[in-house]
Amino acid sequence: MGGRCRPSGWPGPRSRPSEVDHTGGVAPPRVIALFGPTGIGKTAVAVALAERLREMGEDPVAVSADALQVYQGLETLTGVASRAEQARLEHRLISFIPVDASFSAGQYAELAHAELDALVAAGRLAIVVGGTGLYLRAALTDLSLKPPPAAGVRERWTRELERLGPQALHAVLAGRAPGVAEAIAPGDRQRIVRALELLDAGELDAAGEEEGGESELWTDEVRLPTLLIGLVMDRERLYERIDRRVEEMVAHGAQEEVRRANAAGASPTARKALGFSELLAGDVEGMKRRTRNYARRQLTWMRKLAGIEVIDVTGLKPGEVAAVIARRWSLGSPPAR
Repeated sequence: MGGRCRPSGWPGPRSRPSEVDHTGGVAPPRVIALFGPTGIGKTAVAVALAERLREMGEDPVAVSADALQVYQGLETLTGVASRAEQARLEHRLISFIPVDASFSAGQYAELAHAELDALVAAGRLAIVVGGTGLYLRAALTDLSLKPPPAAGVRERWTRELERLGPQALHAVLAGRAPGVAEAIAPGDRQRIVRALELLDAGELDAAGEEEGGESELWTDEVRLPTLLIGLVMDRERLYERIDRRVEEMVAHGAQEEVRRANAAGASPTARKALGFSELLAGDVEGMKRRTRNYARRQLTWMRKLAGIEVIDVTGLKPGEVAAVIARRWSLGSPPAR
């Protein structure tokens, strides 16, 4: 199993900060981060890993790095750990934001840093679990994240979207920033609203360049010694898992969740949850397509992450993957160079 780490085409690990224990050796890092595409089984691996780590004398806690699992009332749609899984591993930063509230990566970063610092200070081990690349980086590093947009800006453009329709609003965007509009499909409602929002805030120019911060995403610097693990599997197997997962979500009430959230005035950020708009329209196949496309983007993110160690989990059970990760963790952080 160990030979399955770092398939060809993926970068090898880079050096990260390390801790030295009292014997002069290199101590295992106090943060393990699990990243991977939706549907690959990150939560199941985290739970199995926690059980392995307890056998090794550790007291692990999971900290979510998912942009949509923060919302109350969308637990099935966003794949929040089940009650049974939470009974086996405590999860933090899930289901704590009202569905009608907006939430930003900057707000998340403050909370995640506080959680991780407190866990490490208490001698516990943090398992950061998630598939939102920006939130993963926000948890592990110090990003220069912009504050959330001014109150009412996104809501105003969302109302204009409903009044005019995406094609007309895309024409408005093309008039203000042709370079931006060229890169956005006329029917991509979310990206059209986001681009107009950024233009209003002065954070996007007519060519489509955001001000600063982009290079920070790919730094190999982290706030705390961290073992960063990326999970991959055979693409066709992953897509099959995604399709099954969507069907299971619908069977367990995801469509009813979406309808309730919509009736409760779900915020524009909550509506970004995979499948929200599709299930609201009764389009299960559309949710499957969107989720597969998102998984491809997550894999692209993973290729850019510095210091990541990739494990091919095709055909492996969560406990087997956990054994590989626990063994790697026990070796400690590599010495800084």
